[in-house]
Amino acid sequence: MKHQLLRIFGGITALLLAGIATADELNLRVGVTDISRQVYDLHMTIFLICVAIGVVVFGVLFWSVFAHRKSKGVEPATFHESTKLELAWTIVPTLILIVMAIPATQVLVAMYDTGGEDMSIEVRGYQWKWQYKYLDDDYNNTLSFFSVMSTPRDEIYNQSAKAENYLLEVDEYLRIPTNRKVRFLITAEDVIHAWWVPDFGIKRDAVPGMLNELWTIVEEPGIYRGQCTELCGKDHGFMPIVVEVMPEAEFDAWYASRVSSESVRQETIANALTHEELMAQGEAVYGTYCASCHLANGEGVAPVFPAIAGSAVAQGPRDDHLSLVINGVAGTAMQAFGKQLDSAQLASVVHYQRNAFGNDVGDMSQPQDVINLSNGQ
Repeated sequence: MKHQLLRIFGGITALLLAGIATADELNLRVGVTDISRQVYDLHMTIFLICVAIGVVVFGVLFWSVFAHRKSKGVEPATFHESTKLELAWTIVPTLILIVMAIPATQVLVAMYDTGGEDMSIEVRGYQWKWQYKYLDDDYNNTLSFFSVMSTPRDEIYNQSAKAENYLLEVDEYLRIPTNRKVRFLITAEDVIHAWWVPDFGIKRDAVPGMLNELWTIVEEPGIYRGQCTELCGKDHGFMPIVVEVMPEAEFDAWYASRVSSESVRQETIANALTHEELMAQGEAVYGTYCASCHLANGEGVAPVFPAIAGSAVAQGPRDDHLSLVINGVAGTAMQAFGKQLDSAQLASVVHYQRNAFGNDVGDMSQPQDVINLSNGQ
């Protein structure tokens, strides 16, 4: 019996040592914000309390089994009730919970203190991408863009080696400055998503029709990655988050430049484009927003994702095709892209679909056609 207990204790010790060796890999990240460090410290405090409780409880259990075993001729106790014991196992856990609740409440209060922000950003989840909008009254909220996963399909389907940031790379980073309080307004357009950046120690559900709030102050410049943490559909794993934290002066210069270029783009967005310009832009938009369902060759995945190549829609009336892309199809996987793409992008992707994959319809789709159709003209 003694040798068996020694072997058990030896196994437990080995497991504890192995756990310590891999603690950095299995434990929470310390993170780069004050909130993330508070969350980590709270986690470790609760963890150590639980470890201490486990050591005491199992220590008493193992000692009782060993010291009062039948082979020693020990007779079991016959008492039925003990008021002192019942008071002890009521009062002690209550005190432990109070000790846990005090720091937990302090951290929660800090996490939900979104006031006094220096800037606000709306984060809107779509299947399966994120839209970011800088809510800046000085610039009339002109800066808004989508962030879409850019991992090549060859990597996803094991046709090439996985890159370092497999499934965690996007075409457009969210950029924020260091040392400023940034408030995030989290919502969703279609289903429930969740915006999570572990190095910031923040996570919040994105619920259609609701606004949830988050905030962060990041002191260290760098690139930080996260993911959607809700099962939001078949491509749930394809919604990465990448935040680039820039030094304040560098961010201000980037922001002013980006707002200026966006203003110019908005002024010229209705300009007519050549066939070559429509095809080039349309191919890029198709690769980002359409290829995941309809495939790069336009063959689709029947019956859920119909083919573009040779389809009645792509070879039918142009306005019907534009309307389908703008408004989507209710009850199907075909999303409404009218809120996701501008008129130039919508016109170019429809033009590309009608003049690629062997369709060769030959007509033109211009941004003004999209504007007219959206306005009911």
